[in-house]
Amino acid sequence: MGPELPVRVAPAGEFGEVARLLGCFRDYYGEDSPSDQEFLDRVSRLIADPDTEYVLAGEPAVGVVQLRYRFSAWTGERDCWVEDVFVEADARDRGVGRTLVRGAIERARSRGCSRVQLDANERNERAIGLYNSLGFESGRPDRFDGGRDLFMTCWL
Repeated sequence: MGPELPVRVAPAGEFGEVARLLGCFRDYYGEDSPSDQEFLDRVSRLIADPDTEYVLAGEPAVGVVQLRYRFSAWTGERDCWVEDVFVEADARDRGVGRTLVRGAIERARSRGCSRVQLDANERNERAIGLYNSLGFESGRPDRFDGGRDLFMTCWL
């Protein structure tokens, strides 16, 4: 796979393909949930939301990224949150992840976003290297003595 790998926004009718890829992502982490049916239900709901998009790479799809759009009080413009970047095992190391993230950046730009954000585990060196090569940074040097930004979660 090279630079001509097709990238597209998944239409509502492809929710099953998106759910399949997210199920593969779940399996990659050795998790049991959400179930396949839960993914189908949730993706069909999300794909209908105008503030959520799924970008697929390949034909048939071998990778997916979920994008969420929101208005920011800080910038006064829309932001894009990149979530769930996943590439099937057989398609890894062929530039699919890079193609997906570039596609995400282009989608955000086309929707008028002023920034794109994501999180990655600090031990996921491959992902961090990819994101850094595409212009993502962890922390601003003019704040907090250059400390890195950590996105944290409180499970309720």
